[in-house]
Amino acid sequence: MVNFLSTAILGASLVAAAPAMQKRGSCTFTSYDDVADQIADCSTVTLSGITVPAGETLDLSDAADGATITFAGTTTFEYSEWSGPLIRAGGKGVTITGASGHTIDGNGAKWWDGEGTNGGKTKPKFFYAHSLTGNSVIKGLNVKNTPVQAFSVQATDLTISDITIDNTDGDATDCDGEACGHNTDAFDVSESENVTIKGCTVKNQDDCLAINSGTGITFSDNTCSGGHGISIGSVGGRDDNDVANIVISGNTVTNSANGLRIKTVYDATGSVKNVTYTNNKISGISDYGIVVEQDYENGSPTGKPTSGVPITDITFDGVTGSVDSDAEEVYILCASCSDWTWSGVDITGGKSSSDCEGVPSGASC
Repeated sequence: MVNFLSTAILGASLVAAAPAMQKRGSCTFTSYDDVADQIADCSTVTLSGITVPAGETLDLSDAADGATITFAGTTTFEYSEWSGPLIRAGGKGVTITGASGHTIDGNGAKWWDGEGTNGGKTKPKFFYAHSLTGNSVIKGLNVKNTPVQAFSVQATDLTISDITIDNTDGDATDCDGEACGHNTDAFDVSESENVTIKGCTVKNQDDCLAINSGTGITFSDNTCSGGHGISIGSVGGRDDNDVANIVISGNTVTNSANGLRIKTVYDATGSVKNVTYTNNKISGISDYGIVVEQDYENGSPTGKPTSGVPITDITFDGVTGSVDSDAEEVYILCASCSDWTWSGVDITGGKSSSDCEGVPSGASC
């Protein structure tokens, strides 16, 4: 006769004694197909020479908490018209970095047509840094030739450092007389809290930084060239239209349309407050050294500022350098700007604007 009670007790003991399933310590992936299925099981991940198929995302968002992900060799993306992203990241306490000699090549020339996101081919966004939390880090990546915008940031407690974005190939002007690369923003930040971007080098054809919403954003010690400069905005017309507690410090902007810019959307609502610019340097600026405008309409400003997005508690301290001879050193067009501090602003080489309006007390146009 079988002793069922004894058998049950023995089975339970064996289950209790079995070790818990452990994550693999180190995983190296050379095939795109393995990444999404297995990345959650690895504490250390190396992506070695991955080729991502057309119309697919290199999805890193299921990485284990605290995982380190390293790009090695050359990562490439095959062509198709779609909106992307080419890479997606997420997770808690995740570190994403690059090995010596690596390149992440967005293959942008396949999409570039001089129109960016305004028409022509449908182009994929490059990197979604979304849902990163727990002091995650993205550092030391070498990126080239993004089809359009590079890093879209929607995160909490994230540090991005020592990134190189080189889109200089997009400066070519054989796309109906326009630069082939267009709307190649380096860092677009929205709906974020406590994000630091520092020590990065950007060569592109649009904003080096664009903060559309968020609080506690620091952009420091970066070098920007070839694009539209460092921007807050455009602010307005989105789900979140508030920007607060921003520090933009120690950056260098060269050979760009603008140096420092705040742009709010015509007839929209929201707020921009507590923004501090300190010790930023500009040179080779073609349009405006400092520009603050409350009339923005996607590249076609109305010339009539509206007050729905007040710009308050702004500090410009130590903005120095030069603009081109036909550029305006400072342009301010405000309907609701107040509580500004203006010191150490020394921009030369261009002309004074005759179109300023609503300049806050203490500022100079």
